[in-house]
Amino acid sequence: MDCIFCKIVEGAIPSKKVLETDTVLAFHDIQPAAPVHVLLIPKRHIATMNDVTADNASVLGDIALAAQQVAETLGIKERGYRLVNNCNEEGGQVVYHLHFHLLGGEKLGPILG
Repeated sequence: MDCIFCKIVEGAIPSKKVLETDTVLAFHDIQPAAPVHVLLIPKRHIATMNDVTADNASVLGDIALAAQQVAETLGIKERGYRLVNNCNEEGGQVVYHLHFHLLGGEKLGPILG
């Protein structure tokens, strides 16, 4: 498999880690869209939100808890942040490894559709 996020999990590609647990890795996005822009990924490869099953759904809770820890570590937990998942092409997904964007560090505008 040629997945860039799997290679980051393996350590083959370096990343600026913010948090690592048994199931989740959080690291700074290399093309930030906000002053704070961290990606949270499961260490196990799951391609999209549509590929979450009853057997692996617990990773979503792990990601939510990791997002809280990351927001606290980076000093934005109380001020606020946005947690976003893009699913498939029309949803804006570029890397097909489930991931969430934690955005903050400034007042974020409304999500326009």
